[in-house]
Amino acid sequence: MLRLADGALILAQRLGEWCGHGPALEEDIAFANIGLDLLGQARLLYTHAGALEGRGRTEDSFAYWRDEAEFFNPTIVELPNGDFAQSVLRAYLFVLYQQSLWARLIASTDAELAAIAGKSAKETRYHVRHLGNWVVRLGDGTAESHTRLQRALDYLMPYTAELFAPDAVDDALLAARIGPALGDAATAWREPLAATLAKATLVLPAASPFLSMGKRGQHSEAMGYLLTEMQSLARAHPGATW
Repeated sequence: MLRLADGALILAQRLGEWCGHGPALEEDIAFANIGLDLLGQARLLYTHAGALEGRGRTEDSFAYWRDEAEFFNPTIVELPNGDFAQSVLRAYLFVLYQQSLWARLIASTDAELAAIAGKSAKETRYHVRHLGNWVVRLGDGTAESHTRLQRALDYLMPYTAELFAPDAVDDALLAARIGPALGDAATAWREPLAATLAKATLVLPAASPFLSMGKRGQHSEAMGYLLTEMQSLARAHPGATW
């Protein structure tokens, strides 16, 4: 639950950084709305995680009172935003990954997780469509936008290997029919990605042996700075209410 929730929360934080800085008012609002949807998904997952754990932790406890090594989001979502092309592509790669997961988690033996997946899948379809359109628009746009997006693709793709690299946790979830087979999810992710990249006239970089470890609590340098900003208010005023 924390892996799913942390990925959504951290990308929501990164998208929120674009508020007031988007290239156009419409996209400024669109990024904020996608971020809010991701935040809503994280809240549902954190609440369910707290219920499963049974130690009284709430969504705020998980978001604001864990240290860096206690977060289990994939590294790709914590990377700095970069330019607009990089932020668009990073968000597209991740929501496409979410789409492949939600479609399989709807059949989870965990009824609450299945319900969260069903609700989230509807939101994610919009996210995939909107961000995919931007990928095509930038990739098949001007020489400058194409160059920036290709550079972003070359930079981000190595981090996507982590999304589908199973470990003991994934194996246990699959055995209990709580989580999906990541190999199947990877296939469902690659097919629409390839189609979008073809429309965007982008070239998929060669596979890399690099494997990031964010979902195991081993993060990039950027994560500490992100958490410092995200958690500062709650930690400066513990127990405060609105």
